[in-house]
Amino acid sequence: MLIAPDIEMRRATVDDAQALAEAQVRNIDHLRATEPHREPEFYTAEGQVPRLTGKDSPTWVLVDTAADGLVMGRLTLNGLVMGPLCSASLGYWIDGDYAGRGLTTAAVEAIIRICRDELGLHRVEAGTLTDNYASQRVLAKCGFERYGLSTKYLHINGAWRDHVRFERLLHDDPPPHIPK
Repeated sequence: MLIAPDIEMRRATVDDAQALAEAQVRNIDHLRATEPHREPEFYTAEGQVPRLTGKDSPTWVLVDTAADGLVMGRLTLNGLVMGPLCSASLGYWIDGDYAGRGLTTAAVEAIIRICRDELGLHRVEAGTLTDNYASQRVLAKCGFERYGLSTKYLHINGAWRDHVRFERLLHDDPPPHIPK
């Protein structure tokens, strides 16, 4: 699906492993302040494959179709749980060269529609570092509400970092796969 002219969001496959590895390498400095430390293998196609094949963590890529299909972003639903919980935690990043153009907001809005309409989720959560105001603005624009603080939540950039927690409820009634 197009989220902007020349920017496609689609479900990632194992065939995207090399392009994702290259995108991660290109963005090491851009993501250093917000992403956990990664072992060198993470920056290889082989290191990306397990992240693309997990049932409980579906992944989508953002692709610049005008730049020969350059992968320039990623969205992942971590800890996807169906049944009475119907919930997932959203993680995302965008290439530093594409930041500030509204693409992350468009991608998060698109993933919310997928979560609600295709996956039948009730709730999506996300967390940001306390000083990641850009990501907090994205979540607010997409209807997420702040609900708490997780202290020392992730080890990022050499220390345990607090995260502001956000949630978005997608359904008032149970989705069709849950009996009323």
